[in-house]
Amino acid sequence: MNDIYGRNLDLNLLRVFVVVAEAGSVTAAAERLYLTQPAVSAALRRLASTVGAPLFVRAGRGLALTTRGERLLASARPHLGALVEATLSPVTFDPKTSERTVRLGLSDVTEAWLLPPLLRILAQEAPRMRLVVLPVQFRTVVEALNGSAVDLAVTVADELPAGTRRLELFNGGFVCLFDPRHARVGKRLTLERYLEHEHIIVSYNGDLRGVIEDHFDVQRRVRVSVPSFQSIGALVEGGALLATVPGMVARDILRLRPHLRTTPVPLPLQGTPLELLWRGAVEDDEAIRFIRERVVQVTKDLWHDA
Repeated sequence: MNDIYGRNLDLNLLRVFVVVAEAGSVTAAAERLYLTQPAVSAALRRLASTVGAPLFVRAGRGLALTTRGERLLASARPHLGALVEATLSPVTFDPKTSERTVRLGLSDVTEAWLLPPLLRILAQEAPRMRLVVLPVQFRTVVEALNGSAVDLAVTVADELPAGTRRLELFNGGFVCLFDPRHARVGKRLTLERYLEHEHIIVSYNGDLRGVIEDHFDVQRRVRVSVPSFQSIGALVEGGALLATVPGMVARDILRLRPHLRTTPVPLPLQGTPLELLWRGAVEDDEAIRFIRERVVQVTKDLWHDA
């Protein structure tokens, strides 16, 4: 390919050549191409010089192809037609037959509740499409999107580069998760009692600071810091530890561990919107748009039922 691109051939000359061959004269071709006759004649001379052989001969008032010209026309016309078709024809996407693989970035908060219903939808509507799921969170999502490691992502996010599209899915806030058989929180969990308890926190930095420490001038009694929400239910169950988690995470945990309970966090903690993110460059990609729409559908269905 480098050798092809390196040759001194203006592909527009081939377009002029094909139109002249079809029209049979420079004058008629110039009218079709919206060019002057001298411009068309100059293009033909340049092409003949590049080919190294004459492509037309005079035939009465018009032009006739030489043998070399006939061979060039036979080869060039179908390729030019294909290029025009590829340029002007809209891309067709049929989810029933598409075999596209879409790379989806999910935070650990979203994978458990989003992926199962999304896969059920794909099984019905796009049985050949596949997903590659990669972990992302608010500190890594920009790099993942900019480097095309993922086509779209579902996570919380801060500032994003220009050209990044974002759509808020929901904002469910936070709750305090506990095991009532061991943790004594009372009818209403007060801040004093909240701070007296030991806590499990999720820290993406690998330290003892969680969402409460990041937003308020307090330090909880942290017993364990974990890198994701996946083990929170198991760690809370059977002990007196408290865990401050997003409401959607708590809902999924309670489905598996119905004897656990939640209570409001005794601090004015505002939830962070969970967003669907993608690059503007893939805005018109029908396969990615299909997955985006299904993610929104799943979120609306689950949030309506919450």
